Amino acid sequence: MINSIYQLVAPRTVLVKFEDVQSEGKVIVRPRYMAVCHADQRYFQGRRDPAVMRKKLPMALIHECMGEVLHDPTGVFMPGEHVALIPNVAGRGPEYIYENYAEGSGFLSSGRDGFMREFVNLDPDRVVSCEGVDPQVAAITEFVSVTTHAYERFDRIAHDKRDRIAIIGDGSLAYTLACTLSVLAPKSELIVIGRNAEKLALFSFAAERYYSDSVPDDLTFDHAFECAGGEGSAEAIDCVIAHVAPQGTLMLMGVSEHPVPVYTRNVLEKGMTVVGCSRSGRADFERAVEIMRTGDIQNRLRQIIHVDDSVRNVKDIKRVFSTDLQTPFKTVFEWGV
Repeated sequence: MINSIYQLVAPRTVLVKFEDVQSEGKVIVRPRYMAVCHADQRYFQGRRDPAVMRKKLPMALIHECMGEVLHDPTGVFMPGEHVALIPNVAGRGPEYIYENYAEGSGFLSSGRDGFMREFVNLDPDRVVSCEGVDPQVAAITEFVSVTTHAYERFDRIAHDKRDRIAIIGDGSLAYTLACTLSVLAPKSELIVIGRNAEKLALFSFAAERYYSDSVPDDLTFDHAFECAGGEGSAEAIDCVIAHVAPQGTLMLMGVSEHPVPVYTRNVLEKGMTVVGCSRSGRADFERAVEIMRTGDIQNRLRQIIHVDDSVRNVKDIKRVFSTDLQTPFKTVFEWGV
């Protein structure tokens, strides 16, 4: 079976590769809607270290995708069924190690071809039904699954006093996490700390909202999730260390390309638990879809989705990445090649 794969070969340069791919025992899916992630954008713009770019390219981008099943010889899925695609290649390890952290794990669109292909062939356990979710919203299932994974780890590690949970950041990840926590931790008050007035306004369902430069001195919370990343990581972590209650848990979710200083004296004095959290696995996708099937959550998630025009060729791919640079949250587009 010949497949067309749209590979990034150099910054902002995409070429089509034709490849004969295996179909036996695989679920064949035609991608329908995709979403652009910051990681995809960094590769496309060449904003990773040159050595990393040389190692990763060429590869097809995009790891957030939903599609329609064309054929499933295993009988797990029906033709035409809407499914979310899991980009994580599970590693091997003890049962207590999550699949996304296990030795030998991989990730599509990070050294392996992502979902910018004419069709995708995956093992059945890398596909999850998302029937009942609007296709444009289902495109960000992977993104939502990152937040369900973070909650799963938090739920296992943090102490039981969870009256007040803070989210540091006001971008797409912070907003999606807030939506997830509103379902999985409905009794907890959410405190959101961010920088942008327009973005903070979307967190209307949070109990409290603050600007990062005017956080009250007496503000306290039991635990926190850091969703700032980048240059904002240090400030976000400092904020949590200053305001979290003793033995609080800090979940690190924001990605930084550079070392971030941490005031360890106060971390030690408060007996804090600091947890790194990245990506997700099948169980997280299943939980994400369950959450996304509720009408309220779908409506909330639509608030951060900008639906761009359909992509039908390489020129359109370049347009989408250019559009995404001007979009405050998530860019979703129909894959029509």
